[in-house]
Amino acid sequence: MSLVIRLTLIVLAAQLAACSSQPPAPVKAPPRVVKAPSMGHGGANDVLFSALGLVGTPYRWGGNTPDSGFDCSGLIGYVYRDAAGISLPRTTREMIKIGAPSVGRDALQSGDLVFFATSGGHQVSHAGIYVGEGRFVHAPSSGGTVRLDSLSNKYWQRAYLNAKRVFSPELARNP
Repeated sequence: MSLVIRLTLIVLAAQLAACSSQPPAPVKAPPRVVKAPSMGHGGANDVLFSALGLVGTPYRWGGNTPDSGFDCSGLIGYVYRDAAGISLPRTTREMIKIGAPSVGRDALQSGDLVFFATSGGHQVSHAGIYVGEGRFVHAPSSGGTVRLDSLSNKYWQRAYLNAKRVFSPELARNP
């Protein structure tokens, strides 16, 4: 099954599961998705499937494993270490400063990191992993779970700061 078809099916399933679109209100956890088997460390596709496989995991401030739960930066760090063998800084403030290139919102690719200022202003306070079709996976708030949200949601549009491409474009295209 091609990547485009798989991604389309995943996005359709998420939409049918009625993922929340306005944080930080708690939402009913979507069914837990079983993690797709890794095809070795390396690609953005591995990051994509690992992140989607964690949808439904409980939020926990400071959490960085599926067993203990995740905060936003713990989720990102776990996914990149587990799926791609890449170590990223622990906090969103450190992640946004990594030497990876910034990416325009209209050029986002699966696996890119998206950053938000959820407290207003221009100070990063939240991050997620872009999965395609205008959606990203993140661990949004206490009492919530890891979930998919849309960048087109007004809340996320207002809070959006920047994106970083951890993978080179060549790696992001290869399965």
